[in-house]
Amino acid sequence: MIDIEHLNKTYATPHGRYEALRGIDLHIAQGEVFGVIGPSGAGKSTLVKCINLLERPDSGAISIGGQRLTGLRESQLRAQRRRIGMVFQHFNLMTRRTVYGNVALPLEIAGVPRARIAEKVRRLLELVGLAHLADRYPSQISGGQKQRVGIARALANDPDVLLSDEATSALDPETTRNILALLREINRKTGITVVLITHQMEVVRQICDRVAVMDKGQVVESGRTVDVFAAPRHPVTRAMVSAVTASDLSDETLAALRQKVARQAAEQPGQAVRVWRLALSGGDAGSLLGELAAGHGVSVTLVQARVEDIQGIAVGTVFVMVQGAPEAVAAAQGAAQARNIQIEEIIHESATDQPALHLAA
Repeated sequence: MIDIEHLNKTYATPHGRYEALRGIDLHIAQGEVFGVIGPSGAGKSTLVKCINLLERPDSGAISIGGQRLTGLRESQLRAQRRRIGMVFQHFNLMTRRTVYGNVALPLEIAGVPRARIAEKVRRLLELVGLAHLADRYPSQISGGQKQRVGIARALANDPDVLLSDEATSALDPETTRNILALLREINRKTGITVVLITHQMEVVRQICDRVAVMDKGQVVESGRTVDVFAAPRHPVTRAMVSAVTASDLSDETLAALRQKVARQAAEQPGQAVRVWRLALSGGDAGSLLGELAAGHGVSVTLVQARVEDIQGIAVGTVFVMVQGAPEAVAAAQGAAQARNIQIEEIIHESATDQPALHLAA
């Protein structure tokens, strides 16, 4: 649906050239909700502006539905932009127009007959749950209601793509959940492709089918949301996931574990003592730990666990301390890997075993 190839964008600053986007390659499928997340300055907003060509990239290509946008003349681009709806962080409503008038504006600009405008606006306001507020002005409605008006307005020209640039960051948590639920409902009812730009991992967790993580103008990680949450690989991704899922150990816990592992290894020479991070997706942590202990003759101690539902799939991170004969620990590791459990070795202590593996899958 949306194909982005080798996209680059730089800006001139008093301190020289600033690379906002560097070699971005993304494919966003028809009908999916795709998240783009990253810290401030990662290039997210520049990317969304390039998708609808409000900013022209220095090089690279952007295509929507097979139509290449880069290279179009401005008159051709105006027609293509009607295929793209945009929802903004700060609503951008016209204060002197009613809710009805704000939603009707794109249709008026497009020259749609008045009777058709009335019917279309009525349906859109019903879709976003605001039919009863059609005659109100923006100053008379809440922030969440303003954003619903913005969504209805963005859908007025029946776009193929809906771009949302930090559309929930100015809203409270409950209103954010409601707006995201509305976007998902619209996506399911209409099949529209939704691209969400956000710095909130909670937003990605709630609604996105897939996600791309950006840092310093580059995509550093991408994939299914459940996979990125279960096993984040890049340090930026891990930090963002950990902030909402406790998928990392605190420095204090890690220091205490290192002391405990060293003590256990000293007390039982020849025993392998490990601390593993297990990345779970769709599995049962309790049954897995029981099987490892019972089936391989190792001691498995739970250190920390967080398992939650992400769009109907159990995803989480479990930290365990595993102790036993080196060959038994190796067999337990192999059994977990055979079940597609990703294992990262956090602490390794053994006089007789091989050096630690840092990532196994």
